[in-house]
Amino acid sequence: MTSPRVDSKNSRASRSSRRRRGIFISFEGPDGAGKTTHARLLAELLGKRGHKVVLTREPGGTPFGEQVREILLDPATGRISHLTELLLYESIRAHHVESLIVPALKSGKIVICDRFTDASLAYQGYGRGLPAETVRRLNEIASSGLKPDITILLDIDSRDGLDACVRDNARSSRRKKSSTGRLDRIESAGAAFHRRVRRGYLRMAAAEPRRFMLVKRAPTLDDTFARMIRLLGKKCPGLRLVAAP
Repeated sequence: MTSPRVDSKNSRASRSSRRRRGIFISFEGPDGAGKTTHARLLAELLGKRGHKVVLTREPGGTPFGEQVREILLDPATGRISHLTELLLYESIRAHHVESLIVPALKSGKIVICDRFTDASLAYQGYGRGLPAETVRRLNEIASSGLKPDITILLDIDSRDGLDACVRDNARSSRRKKSSTGRLDRIESAGAAFHRRVRRGYLRMAAAEPRRFMLVKRAPTLDDTFARMIRLLGKKCPGLRLVAAP
């Protein structure tokens, strides 16, 4: 039987395409852990090392996503069912993945995302109590099966994290006169909710140690960032996080 002919040109193009695929890094953690700041600092460092970086977030990341984010986080939205909340997050994610994340990865960029699918499992699964299988299935559909290559989990005691949110919101309200300084819908969900979220994250990290990189919050931002860079440099030396002498 004659073997099927392989087009060597297409084969080389396919291999080249796989080599050019970028790296997908997500940041996760309880509220107040410092994800947004550390994601931004990492993006700046990688840019200085010559990498092309896309920094994005969930919920949000696109004009559509940012508008739905406002609805989800605004305390004035009031109570909505847990399933409704999850479906809104997943609708943002589906558009985000299709229109921004996948195209950036295909072009060889490093994508850094402040929260991704693990957040839905932590918050809507462990936190709200929706069945984990339901959350995983909807995550799979909305993300088209996409998973981060590396997930950096910044861990902080949930009470300390909420205290940090209060301080951050107060500072924000002083800087932006339009800001109320209040906790958002998710931040104000209660101490027990946030304890469940943190436990969920730690269980996920224990279940997938090759993907997750657990970083305990240090007393200072600089110390936490330095700890994170050391761990990430060992996990992915090709990122060239340390400048050549």
